[in-house]
Amino acid sequence: MTTGRSYAAGHFSLAIDGHATTSYLKSVDGGSARGQVVDDPSGSNQDRVKHLATVEIEPFSIEMGLTGGREVLQWIQGSMNRKFTRRNGEITHANFDLFQTYSHEFSDALITECTFPALDAASKEGGFLKFKFLPEFIKTKVLSGSEESKSGRRIEGRVGPEVRQKRWSPSAFRFTLDSLDEMRNVNKIESFTIKQNVKKLYTGADRFPQIEPTKIEYPNITGTVPLQHARGLLEWHEEYIRQGKKDRPAQKTGMIEFLSTDRKSTLFTIQLQEVGIAFAGIESATANAESIKRVKFELYVHRMEMDLGGSSGFE
Repeated sequence: MTTGRSYAAGHFSLAIDGHATTSYLKSVDGGSARGQVVDDPSGSNQDRVKHLATVEIEPFSIEMGLTGGREVLQWIQGSMNRKFTRRNGEITHANFDLFQTYSHEFSDALITECTFPALDAASKEGGFLKFKFLPEFIKTKVLSGSEESKSGRRIEGRVGPEVRQKRWSPSAFRFTLDSLDEMRNVNKIESFTIKQNVKKLYTGADRFPQIEPTKIEYPNITGTVPLQHARGLLEWHEEYIRQGKKDRPAQKTGMIEFLSTDRKSTLFTIQLQEVGIAFAGIESATANAESIKRVKFELYVHRMEMDLGGSSGFE
């Protein structure tokens, strides 16, 4: 009969380059090594031989609160602004008593994907940032998980991460486009993901591949704005889509500002460069509905850059 207690799935911590996060960590996944199995024929008979070919590391996937994550935001900023940096760090898992049970170290990691939460002026829920990163090397170690052991240590959360998380809500944002001041009335922007592609290079006797950053994929921005504030947007759509106005002169610049909950300060900004319109149309309407009539739009973006401004950071 087993008398030991199971390890808790919900206790873990993240440190990057020696800085422990003050953000609320919602989930952690990935980071394990995986071998690619091949199935080769053996001679002239029907027997086949299975064996490992290449091996690689699965990306880490993290979901965390926005506030308190300056170290992560700086890492993402470098990737978005094509100033790539490689980071080292550790994810530590713990048991019910918060004693460390598993250490997952990583090194020379690159950001590969970042998903910003949906923004909604009517939202009352918290918002979380999702990002993935791929390391070149990992090292894992099973720890004792007990106070009696010499290696027994507790993970330590910084004071008040939940309080910091309340400093930002998906309803606290502002969207602007040059020459279209009415776009400040945008009430919703759908979640969007920026992807950083990497190339894997197997060299010499190294077990794992080296990774190098390649192209960045910027998503389209989709959102809604009340019809009474959409005249300029619809005129732009008419000129750009139906009349075929040339791309470059018709493109605009803009930004998405992530604001503090009191709307008095900007936590950070995503700059939108060379923005064109792909679609604008009335949202689905229902007879006798009391909801405000809105225009749904989709914009393509040639380049995005992040400006951290006064966003709160790791302590």
